[in-house]
Amino acid sequence: MMNRSIIFFDIDGTLLNHDKKLPLSTKESIFKLKELGHEVAIATGRAPFMFEDLRKELDINTYVSYNGQYVVLKGEELYRNPLNISSLEKLTEAALHNNHPVVFMDHEDMRANVPEHTYITESIATLKIDRFPMHDPNYYKGRELFQTLLFCPEGELKQYEQRFHDFDFVRWHPVSVDVLPKGGSKAQGIKKIVERLGIHPERQYAFGDGLNDMEMLSTIQNSVAMGNAEEIVKSVAKYETKSVEENGILHGLQMVGLL
Repeated sequence: MMNRSIIFFDIDGTLLNHDKKLPLSTKESIFKLKELGHEVAIATGRAPFMFEDLRKELDINTYVSYNGQYVVLKGEELYRNPLNISSLEKLTEAALHNNHPVVFMDHEDMRANVPEHTYITESIATLKIDRFPMHDPNYYKGRELFQTLLFCPEGELKQYEQRFHDFDFVRWHPVSVDVLPKGGSKAQGIKKIVERLGIHPERQYAFGDGLNDMEMLSTIQNSVAMGNAEEIVKSVAKYETKSVEENGILHGLQMVGLL
């Protein structure tokens, strides 16, 4: 199909609403895109095991997870960009000293370095997933990790940013940040997919709402910020659609001429 496009969708606040529900209009829009011959993919900060049900519901098997660090194309692993384990070990020691827990994450599971902590409980609960990190302080040993969650309040992150230059820190909750390999982003993961598929920039689209979508929205030629996005996120996108609660995906796809 000469006019085949690829459309990348963020999950939280984009595909899913505030209650982590998938609007019917969004689901119908996704299947209509596929009927028209377009490629549909997910680009999220979530781990693969955190959106398995959504992939099945939407019949999507191409995705950028962990903000670009673990990428799958048509069900096959395409790219992996793990954290520096030596630096991560030092970060974990510093965090433990500050009573800031961490959760280690690979493509299959996640484990916490402490038995329990209110920060972990509070932030993971907002994802409304059926999995909670069990305790295993040695989970990072002998395996590739693509993201770590560092749990600390907003005023206490700078000490880590100043010391650990192998990592990028992206806040997603008042007491939790994603710890990523330096320079890793959804945009980098997307690049691996579009290069493999040979889809030109003018046929690439992306929808998002969060701070971790900014590089994706500023890089993809046809980028759409959700109406519920912060103003700084909207400022880097080419288009702005309605909020997820107002059938924003359907509206945005119609606006850019895909539906």
